Amino acid sequence: MERWGVGKIAIFLHGLAGAAVLTALYMALVFAPREAAMGDVQRIFYWHVATAWVGFFAFFITLIASIAYLRTGRRRWDIVALSSVEIGLAFAVIMTVTGSLWAKPVWNTWWTWEPRLTTVAIMLLIYATYLLLRRVIEDPGRRARFAAVYGIAGFVSVPITFMAIRWWRTIHPVIFKSEGFDLSPAMLVALIVSVAAYSLLYVSLLLLRTQLEFLSDEAAELRESLDE
Repeated sequence: MERWGVGKIAIFLHGLAGAAVLTALYMALVFAPREAAMGDVQRIFYWHVATAWVGFFAFFITLIASIAYLRTGRRRWDIVALSSVEIGLAFAVIMTVTGSLWAKPVWNTWWTWEPRLTTVAIMLLIYATYLLLRRVIEDPGRRARFAAVYGIAGFVSVPITFMAIRWWRTIHPVIFKSEGFDLSPAMLVALIVSVAAYSLLYVSLLLLRTQLEFLSDEAAELRESLDE
């Protein structure tokens, strides 16, 4: 079984990701100024946007890995696709929770079925179903091929979710406007640091999760050889 190597570089990456996340927390809670209208509840925005970005990016990596698997048939690409969906779904759930925490004091409701939130719910269901379907298909080759096709088709939900606030009338705020960022310079710096930190955390988690899957495959191969 082929395996991407880990060692000192991986340990350094994990440590760097941890330090980056701590820095992002400082930037969001201390460095960024208090928003005039919303007050401190606006600080949730830095986690919300950063986790949203990572979730979308993780699903994009699943798209690329799924295409690569269909082209090559190599198990490593199936592992990357699976691992990225698991991590992306976790970040997307955090995105949804932080959005609800922000919405309660601002909109006076935890959830409303406006276009952005509706498309988010659909996207979460699509990728949760991806994981469920992988569990019910027993043949490894068929499971990987089906998951790859599903991972490609399911990605359609990501750009729809991202563009929902631009395509339909919605109460969800637009952060990235055509004329620029609707943020103060300090807020923009805090946002960039948060996005970079959680992107680095994603890479670190992806490395750990793929290695775990490789080790699981090796253990399965070892069990089969012992049973023969």
